[in-house]
Amino acid sequence: MADKGILAGIPWWVTWVVVPVILIAVFGGLLATALGFLISLLFKVLIAAALIAGVIYLVRRFNGFSSSSSKSDW
Repeated sequence: MADKGILAGIPWWVTWVVVPVILIAVFGGLLATALGFLISLLFKVLIAAALIAGVIYLVRRFNGFSSSSSKSDW
């Protein structure tokens, strides 16, 4: 009997309904906090990438209107 595990001999609905509900009730706040942190971090990375891309676009666009200095001056 030890080979079948700790959930051997109990109904299927305990394994697939009650146990996940208990785990979500106990660790739900932790999961929500971690998920919120990851979504917030992803949003900040996307905003930073968009702002950097915008600055690069503006610099390249207005750099063409400057004096006729060559690019080798850099």
